[in-house]
Amino acid sequence: MTLIKSISGIRGTIGGQPGDGLSPLDIVRFTASYAKWVKKQSAQPKVVVGRDARISGEMVRRVVTGTLMGMGVDVVDIDLATTPTTEIAVVAEKADGGIILTASHNPKQWNALKLLNRNGEFLSADEGNEILKTAAADDFSFAEVDSLGSVVCKSYTDYHIDSVLKLKLVDKEAIAKANLTVAIDCVNSVGGLVLPKLLKELGVKKVIELNTDATGRFAHNPEPLPENLTGISELMRTAKADVGFVVDPDVDRLAIINEDGSMFGEEYTIVSVADYVLSHTPGNTVSNLSSSRALRDVTTSYKGEYNAAAVGEVNVVAKMKATNAIIGGEGNGGVIYPESHYGRDALVGIALFLTHLAKKGIKCSQLRATYPEYYISKNKIQLSPSVDVDAILLKIKELYSSEKVTDIDGVKIDFEDSWVHLRKSNTEPIIRIYSEAHTTAKAEKLAQDIMDVVKSL
Repeated sequence: MTLIKSISGIRGTIGGQPGDGLSPLDIVRFTASYAKWVKKQSAQPKVVVGRDARISGEMVRRVVTGTLMGMGVDVVDIDLATTPTTEIAVVAEKADGGIILTASHNPKQWNALKLLNRNGEFLSADEGNEILKTAAADDFSFAEVDSLGSVVCKSYTDYHIDSVLKLKLVDKEAIAKANLTVAIDCVNSVGGLVLPKLLKELGVKKVIELNTDATGRFAHNPEPLPENLTGISELMRTAKADVGFVVDPDVDRLAIINEDGSMFGEEYTIVSVADYVLSHTPGNTVSNLSSSRALRDVTTSYKGEYNAAAVGEVNVVAKMKATNAIIGGEGNGGVIYPESHYGRDALVGIALFLTHLAKKGIKCSQLRATYPEYYISKNKIQLSPSVDVDAILLKIKELYSSEKVTDIDGVKIDFEDSWVHLRKSNTEPIIRIYSEAHTTAKAEKLAQDIMDVVKSL
């Protein structure tokens, strides 16, 4: 069994002994710790709770909502909802925080509690550390009977869809006029409850649904990577759809499939959406250090400024605010559009991408071909527990000091036409090595060259 505690929440496999897996006792302890933090924000705090459709979701939801009530916190239970829907609901409810019950792209045996502040955004490192310390010390006290919290049940799916439709750059008329056939794969989670509705409201007349039953019994590995998307890839060819959309279980990541069944590329989700947004509202962009350079290229073509943040949504959002970025995200298909809210949102990504495709009047694969061609190679080096990983990264930084080096998150080395990013794992003795170049062969060679250097140190 596995239990991982971090500043962003608690994640683990269901079952096992307390402290080994994500047991009800661990859920109570962590929820109570969060509730204590929330109670510092308000005399009568309110927290929104939403969940994806995974099998353990109902059990976790009952434990979380009951614990919050036991801590004297009022609960708005929106039950089955996407991660961005829960984020939006926090703001709409004027709540003091939110808890999202989702293990994102992890398999069915996993679940997690992801914590939000009153802005519907993930907690800062300091806030997360405070909650971890409180949980470790059992430093909280439950409410007496007259001070217990209440619970109300609401749905925010339609509210979220309406907010997407109201975005100025979403053009329902253009989408309807394009008469597109759209295929979707929602991996049998909450995407199946929202994507068909969204597409209908956007004016899409023909939607081909794959895995849209919100049972939590994932039809394939839920991470939207090419090797897991063979079903919709084949469907695109046989059904002659114009574009395919795939989301992960909590619908914050968006993968796009071309009309011929080929991958648009998760790295290019944010690139294509940013291209459309920048063409109408030029400005700055942000992605994380491990995301494709293609976003930088598109941004500079519109005379905007591109900035890179440390890996993690909270870091990308912070950099976006600091640089007044009008759009940003992560290369895993996460689109963050502040005009809507500061969170990765596949619904926003779909609406903007469909508008872009409809207005271009070309095939999905042709749109993809208009962007700079880059390839990313993802590797890792297993090290012995005794190895000082920080010392290795410092040596790498020194060896490549003549190049542009960024050390806000591991070590990233930017070469003229390529880059390599080395990051240490916080849970195991490995170094993750991502590299990018204009061809697969060059990206893989760059990664191998760096790995050879690491092994020689």
